[in-house]
Amino acid sequence: MCVGFKAAITRVCSQSDSCAHVQESSSSRADIKVIFVAEPDDIINPLGIKGLGEIGIVGVAAAIANAVYRATGKRVRDLPITLDKVLG
Repeated sequence: MCVGFKAAITRVCSQSDSCAHVQESSSSRADIKVIFVAEPDDIINPLGIKGLGEIGIVGVAAAIANAVYRATGKRVRDLPITLDKVLG
């Protein structure tokens, strides 16, 4: 989720740009609840580990873009969502 959020709002900078990056830290995020499933899955892998990994990233940026649309009426269809895209 944190990666999806960062993808939605982080500025794109080339090497020639001198834009400042905001360093995300664990104190700047809301609490995330991690749930462990107690039943092993030996079909998926030999360790019996279940994981969602990047599946949780997919909807985060879209949800933020939809929230921006509902708040401003402006649909942003490419990332990152920046002020000039919302105002333009």
